[in-house]
Amino acid sequence: MEQKLAPYPYIYIPRYMDTKTVISALDALAQETRLGIFRHLIEIAPKGMNVGAIGAHMNIPATTLSFHLDKLHKAGLISLRREGRASIYSANYDTLVDTIKYLTQNCCKDSAQMPCHIIIKDKKKAS
Repeated sequence: MEQKLAPYPYIYIPRYMDTKTVISALDALAQETRLGIFRHLIEIAPKGMNVGAIGAHMNIPATTLSFHLDKLHKAGLISLRREGRASIYSANYDTLVDTIKYLTQNCCKDSAQMPCHIIIKDKKKAS
C-alpha cells in the first residue's frame, strides 16, 4: 500500500477499517454539531483546541459539548491529550482518510454507474 504524508508531522500509515468502525465514524459525523466540531478541528490541525475554546467557538454549553466530544472520541475521529489540567482535542486525520478509503474501495468500486476514483491530497498551508 502507498503511504502518504498527512498534514501533521507524522507519516500516514494505511490500516484496515472494519464495517463497524466505519459505521461508528459515519454515525458520529451524521449530526450537525459534531460535524461542525470535527470540521473546525480539521481546519486548525494539528494543534488542537481546549474544551473551553471549542465550546466558546461553537457556542455550545459544557454538558452538551462533553457529550458530542465523547461520541467523536469513541469513533476515533478526535484524539484527547492533557496539557496540565487542560483537555486538548485534535482531529484524527487518519480515521477520516481511512473512512473515505473504505467507502471508495468497498462501496462503489465495481459500479458502472458511479465509478469512484478519489485522490486524497495532503492539506498544506501556503508559505
